[in-house]
Amino acid sequence: MTRWFGGVLRSAATWVALAILAPVCMLALSGAMLLELRGEAWVRAEQSSQNLLRLIERDVARNVEIIDLSLRSVVDNLRAPGVDTASPELRQLVLFDRAVTARDIGVMLVLDENGDSILDAAGFPARRLNNADRDYFKAHKADPDLGLDISKPLISRLTGDPIIVLSRRIDKPDGSFGGIVLASLRLDYFRRLFDRLGLGGEGAINLYRRDGTRIMRHPYVDADIGASIAGSSNFERFVKERSGAFVAVSVRDGVERLYEFTQVGDLPLVLNVALATADIEAAWRGKAVAIGAVLLVLCALTAGLALLCGRELRRRGEMQAELARLSRTDVLTGLPNRRHFDQEFARAFEERRGRLSLLIVDVDHFKRVNDRYGHAVGDEVLKGLATSLSNSVRRPGDLVARIGGEEFAVILRDADEAGAAAVAETIHAQVAALVIDGVAVGAGAVTVSIGLASVAAARETQDALYRVADAALYAAKAGGRNQTRVAPDIAPPRPSGIRLVNPA
Repeated sequence: MTRWFGGVLRSAATWVALAILAPVCMLALSGAMLLELRGEAWVRAEQSSQNLLRLIERDVARNVEIIDLSLRSVVDNLRAPGVDTASPELRQLVLFDRAVTARDIGVMLVLDENGDSILDAAGFPARRLNNADRDYFKAHKADPDLGLDISKPLISRLTGDPIIVLSRRIDKPDGSFGGIVLASLRLDYFRRLFDRLGLGGEGAINLYRRDGTRIMRHPYVDADIGASIAGSSNFERFVKERSGAFVAVSVRDGVERLYEFTQVGDLPLVLNVALATADIEAAWRGKAVAIGAVLLVLCALTAGLALLCGRELRRRGEMQAELARLSRTDVLTGLPNRRHFDQEFARAFEERRGRLSLLIVDVDHFKRVNDRYGHAVGDEVLKGLATSLSNSVRRPGDLVARIGGEEFAVILRDADEAGAAAVAETIHAQVAALVIDGVAVGAGAVTVSIGLASVAAARETQDALYRVADAALYAAKAGGRNQTRVAPDIAPPRPSGIRLVNPA
């Protein structure tokens, strides 16, 4: 197991795979981390919006409730015995004893059934005014059960301030319309409240009537006040769901925002706090860019190092493969060497199915060639002989090897004695035609002696086959050289039984 693991780590393909896998894993982990950070940014934004929404909703509801209590007090006091017969000054004091005196309250009046002001919280006599044309006056006159009405934004005819009017109906003893009591609330109240709690960036705070009319917006734009978004998909959700949160594009400016919204208490008012999604993710996006830049650098370094390691391992593998090849190759002739021959001979012997033949080839009088022409020519003779042997053996499973100085061997798989003898004859013919250019070594100057041995499928041993082939070679040399001698079947080997195949 350890050996296998070490081999895997030394594999260039493993390091190339790591060069790809490591950055991918880093990207996946960083992506998961960034998604988690993004989720946390959204959670914080939602919590902040909810807290802000509740704070504004409580402030608005409390102020409207205080004003409404004053309106109810006036309605109740008008029904009190003796109020209608009291002097105007006394009646003014009785009716407005609970009147709100906060700075954002504009006027507080009682209008008769004709819309004329008859009582004024500011003093006696009442300031002259007729508001019979106002929508809120018409609404109360038409609907006895309207209750508290909150008007659209408008300009006060008495003070000139932008206001909304909170009003309640006054009924006569017979139940018919007797007028209204109203109190105005300056829009500056909402503007200061929203500005104090402003969101910055592309964030917005909006207060609407239930009919879609905008009462106030932060940031403040004069043209937005009194505008209606009734019928838009966003406002339909505000009214239908009463409270909640969703992400949508604003119909006003096309900015995508997270809307947290609620109805203000039991009032006909809708409040929302809207954070731009770009603002929510701005800090996260900065972190993502920084982390992404660092990650890219690390991934590049990781991939580069892994690829360098892979290339180095591949180079070493190629070098080792070349060294392994060289360790099995004869440097002079390029043929397999004795080590390679021993391995292939053992394998061929073990895997044989039919007969297996072995030829041992030795150059005749090679020492004379070296002594006469020099070792350089001797080397050329060996190279030429290697070429002749290779040209004589063409089957893929056969092997030609140099096993010693001027000694060669040929392994012939699935070859019987006759087939091996034919190959030996071809070798003799090829060698007879060998010519070494530049020296006086012409055709026929070089000859070889060959020992041939064949073995049947399951009787003999590898060593025995080699011994009898070698014995046959010596018999060929003793018989005059330039010939092939065939050893008999090897059970037991008897050199005296060696036969001449092709005496020269």
